[in-house]
Amino acid sequence: MAEFVVMPKLGFDMNEGVLVSWMKGIGDTIENGEVIAEIESDKATLELESQVAGTMLRLLAEEGDVVPIGGNLAIVGQEGEDISGLAENGKAAEVEASAAESSEPVSLEQTTPPIAEDVGAVKTDYPRGVKASPVARRYAEERGIDLSKLNGTGPGGRIVRADVEAFVEKDPSIPSAGVQAVRPVSGIESQEMPTTRLRQAIGRRMVQSKTTVPHFYVTTDIDMAPALALRKEINALLSDEQKVTVNDMIVKAAALTLRKFPNLNANFAGDRVIIHGDINVGSAVAVEGGLLTVVQKNTDVTPLALVAEDNKAMIERARLGKSRPNDFESGTFTVSNLGAFDVDHFIAIINPPEAAILAVGTAQQVPVVVEGELTIGWRMKATISADHRVSDGAEAAQYMQQFKSIMEEPLQLLL
Repeated sequence: MAEFVVMPKLGFDMNEGVLVSWMKGIGDTIENGEVIAEIESDKATLELESQVAGTMLRLLAEEGDVVPIGGNLAIVGQEGEDISGLAENGKAAEVEASAAESSEPVSLEQTTPPIAEDVGAVKTDYPRGVKASPVARRYAEERGIDLSKLNGTGPGGRIVRADVEAFVEKDPSIPSAGVQAVRPVSGIESQEMPTTRLRQAIGRRMVQSKTTVPHFYVTTDIDMAPALALRKEINALLSDEQKVTVNDMIVKAAALTLRKFPNLNANFAGDRVIIHGDINVGSAVAVEGGLLTVVQKNTDVTPLALVAEDNKAMIERARLGKSRPNDFESGTFTVSNLGAFDVDHFIAIINPPEAAILAVGTAQQVPVVVEGELTIGWRMKATISADHRVSDGAEAAQYMQQFKSIMEEPLQLLL
């Protein structure tokens, strides 16, 4: 029986997504879980895996279309199956959904400008006679590229974004992004940079967090010598692909500490606090144009080596723009680590609807007093930002005491 492929919800605040490109065409055989398209949310470009198996019978959205959550993208069924009624119902449902949305009050989420033009119906002709997806066309225009010089690898010879990116890689003289001159200042032109969907999403989330969540902060100083020594011993036994980072140890320690302080592994929900049974620790990752949080699942019960393996794979996918929806879902607590940037100390903004976030600085050698003697030691500052509607200073301080204890006796990470 034929079924719809729909636009998935890739985050609790996501309302719509952009269909970037189709990986499958009409008549292609599709397996359950096979990647059939690339879609773009506020967070990243992600691979869409089919939840149904069969043959691609109809494409209901074109590359560049902005599709609401739950909107129909395609129909998959058995070859030769009559889908006329299903196709008509699918289109009618989309029209009704659009009409219903237009009658509701416009929210901040709904006013986010799309990253690609909404082209609506399938086009039979193309601007300047070049067959290219809207995303590829915009990407080329930002870099001043003549699309007529490219060969398309998409369906029917269409030029897709990957073709433009490949062209850019071959010619380093092409600028990485389009800019608009405003006025010269001291011989240097001012510039206007377009705001990406990711940066818009970050802006909305951070304004929401800082204006609605009453933050408070607790900082501690951790002796990192034992953890660094243990990491060296562990990595001596592992291949390069399996090596454990300091951040992996921090993520694992944060999760083990949450076992004793479940109130911080929670969401604030107005008249109640939702305390999660699972402990899923996210790691903030710097990517081009912003920040993403990838989530390692069941972190407290996952062996340290597997935590490292999961994080490495998700971080690599995020930086390559190949993330999966599951990489971002179900986070209950976040670690933001700026240690790689030689940052001594900072405080992080809570990632709603979570109740807390841990900010970690650089582990560095500093003068310390040990048993009355001045010596050199490895120290790292860590700060928890907590939601005062959920927790209080004493609980956050006790959390940091326990976290410090685990990091200074790191064999607990292996138990």
